[in-house]
Amino acid sequence: MTASDYFDFDTPAERRGTASMKWEKYKDRDVIPMWVADMDFRSPPAVIRAIEQRAADGVFGYTLTPQALNDQVVNMLRQTYDWNVKPEWLVWLPGLVTGLNVACRAVGEDGDDVITAVPVYPPFLSAPGFSRRTLTRVPLKEKDNRWQFDFERLEQMITARTRMFILCNPHNPVGRVYTRSELTELAGICLKHNIVICSDEIHCGLILDEDKAHVPTATLDPEVAARTITLMAPSKTFNLPGLGCAFAVISDKTLRRRFKSCMAGIVPRPNVLGYAAAMAAFAECADWHAALLDYLRGNLATIAGVAEQMAPLSIAPVEATYLAWIDMRDSGLENPAKFFEAAGVGLQDGIEFDGPGFVRLNFGCPRSLLAKALERMKAALDRCHR
Repeated sequence: MTASDYFDFDTPAERRGTASMKWEKYKDRDVIPMWVADMDFRSPPAVIRAIEQRAADGVFGYTLTPQALNDQVVNMLRQTYDWNVKPEWLVWLPGLVTGLNVACRAVGEDGDDVITAVPVYPPFLSAPGFSRRTLTRVPLKEKDNRWQFDFERLEQMITARTRMFILCNPHNPVGRVYTRSELTELAGICLKHNIVICSDEIHCGLILDEDKAHVPTATLDPEVAARTITLMAPSKTFNLPGLGCAFAVISDKTLRRRFKSCMAGIVPRPNVLGYAAAMAAFAECADWHAALLDYLRGNLATIAGVAEQMAPLSIAPVEATYLAWIDMRDSGLENPAKFFEAAGVGLQDGIEFDGPGFVRLNFGCPRSLLAKALERMKAALDRCHR
């Protein structure tokens, strides 16, 4: 018996008619939505109970961050990553994307440069412009069947006005878990050029390759920590994105003060149910989390088995996340996302990540739904290449 046998990930949750952004995109169409990164599983039972209990209080007034939640996060970071964080380093946010945008405003001045490695989560590409910064995109390189930083090119593209590097680790959409060695080399370049790192680590609880381990950037050494804004949330790991609860870890007092100043008057606190859900997720859901990872590994194995029969489609190893980055560049298809949508599978277009010729597939769903989508994709490719 595996961990996932103790929880039901196989029964589909009915999301039609619930104003789900994921499912409403293809309302009244026979298209399986596998695009935006939320999972089609019910949230952990402990989270559901915590929300029900909090709702039963019947009072939803202005709510400060519970001290117990701060303590729980501090304990979780110490136990999981041997990272000694002080409660005052935590800055609570109504979402991780908010944190990305605040970080861009908090570091540097109007007209300064922000650099990131592409392909990458679309808000990395939009946040600098919203913040009156100039975005520099450094392509990742494909080597040894995995995506890696091109450190030489990265350093060449740094300018006198480069103030921030936005890091995605684990990396959405390519599924990498960067090693301590890779992170150390990246941090060294940033320290050399006086660049702050904004490290989006929202997928850190979704390590699927059991030979890999997440290393928070700020744990490399104190000098790196002082120049790092770490962004985390329970939303991806425990399927809580609609509850809007995230946090930043900022050890440097001056950087933290500037971050908070950029939030002032604009960014609200997380909502009261988000706090309750986060507390339950971090405190009570270890068994559910283990079962989820077990199930997702099974889904990934299902994809691998079918992908072998779907040339010229190819997928680099997915070390983390529930997202498969599918290479369609040898398919001859002008628009792979439209092609699969016409076949009844809604994937996310790689162009949105600065990855033309790719599509992203969300496999955080019941295996029967995943199998149905893969059957449709294979049949469409078979027809196309007869």
